Amino acid sequence: MVETLRFCYRISTRRACEVLRFERSSFYYRSRKNQQIELRMRIRELAASRVRFGYRRLHVLLLREGWEINHKRVYRLYKEEGLSLRLKSKKKRTSQPRVPMPVPTAPNQVWSMDFMADRLADGRQFRLLTLVDNFSRVSPEIEVDFSLTGKRVVEVLERLKWRSGLPKAIKVDNGSEFISKSVDGWAYKNNVKLEFSRPGRPIDNAFIESFNGRVRQECLNQHWFESIEEAKSVIEKWRIDYNNERPHSSLGFQTPSKYVVKWNMKQTAEKGSFLTLETVQ
Repeated sequence: MVETLRFCYRISTRRACEVLRFERSSFYYRSRKNQQIELRMRIRELAASRVRFGYRRLHVLLLREGWEINHKRVYRLYKEEGLSLRLKSKKKRTSQPRVPMPVPTAPNQVWSMDFMADRLADGRQFRLLTLVDNFSRVSPEIEVDFSLTGKRVVEVLERLKWRSGLPKAIKVDNGSEFISKSVDGWAYKNNVKLEFSRPGRPIDNAFIESFNGRVRQECLNQHWFESIEEAKSVIEKWRIDYNNERPHSSLGFQTPSKYVVKWNMKQTAEKGSFLTLETVQ
């Protein structure tokens, strides 16, 4: 307002402050606080490379790098730099109380499995077979190809059987690949229970729905694949980063792999025996 009066009426700063009853010392005051330029630059760099990360996950990454700051300072700088995520809020609707789903208590107890689809730059569609451990949130595998049949699903599960072991149950939907004879026969042979979700009830398989959302937002929507080989490479790198680097809010902002290691150490201390767990790659 002082600058407006000076410019429009061509008066001095003293006169403008007198008219507005504004202290000249306040007008001439310049903040001496540390602008934290280095921290601001680092936050912007992390936000540019992790475009779907909010300030809390960025705060976890900064702590790993040795920054001695709390989440409130990160939030303030995050807002000042204009880095807030634009999230669409869904309209709340009334619903009947839901029956709580059984919660897994150990790794390799219950997995979830589902399909996703995306397109290459030339328009060709490819599919993804996604798997996630419902307890540790570890993703043991993401298979990518143009065609993924029931036999291909069995091949993936057989590969995981020798690499990391199998769960007691796998939650799936009623897709044609999952109800095929090959998958059903494999599950019977390996003593793995297939738990099918109810038609039109994605909440029955909420863990994989949430994981697929992360895959879509943080990987598929951020890349333009020119070939199926590039898609396989990028998605596999993202899976490894998800397991070993990405902080997970439901795990206390730990990575899934670290969460498994801590759970294993806790079980060893309590029972005095080592429980074989999945090897996270």
